[in-house]
Amino acid sequence: MADATTRPVVNIDDLELMDFGHGDGFAAKLGRIGGRIGAKQIGCMLTVVEPGKKAFPFHVHHANEEMFFILAGSGEYRFGEETHQIRAGDMLAAPAGGPEAAHQIVNTGDETLKYLAFSTKNQPEVVEYPDSDKFAVISQSTDGSPMTARIRHIGRPGSSLDYWDGEDA
Repeated sequence: MADATTRPVVNIDDLELMDFGHGDGFAAKLGRIGGRIGAKQIGCMLTVVEPGKKAFPFHVHHANEEMFFILAGSGEYRFGEETHQIRAGDMLAAPAGGPEAAHQIVNTGDETLKYLAFSTKNQPEVVEYPDSDKFAVISQSTDGSPMTARIRHIGRPGSSLDYWDGEDA
């Protein structure tokens, strides 16, 4: 049941969008929906990406599935080793897995790309980033975002501590 600060209905035109990105290649406006309407186990976010940009790095979740519904615009969907052309009305799957399920949406069109991103909210979560050979581990996020996780570690394979490191003998 929703608390006093949530309503079970929101129109995407009424969402407050926040800027998100890095450098010249990553730029998006994000509007959180799931928590705002009281969803507990399914996340949903509006993502708005201008031509030539992408919102997130090529990545794959080990614990969570995602689905995307393209509302407007066109682009490419990198999925594993394949690239698919996408356009308004397309539904995209991003199951949990390894590098074969890594995914990224890129606006290769000439107009704004808008899509809804749906996801499960399982924690703890491990996310791999094949392009940069790194991973992230998150746990106890209040809203499903890695940015709000109480425990968050981003590293590269091989930079691990020994199991007994720091323990008294």
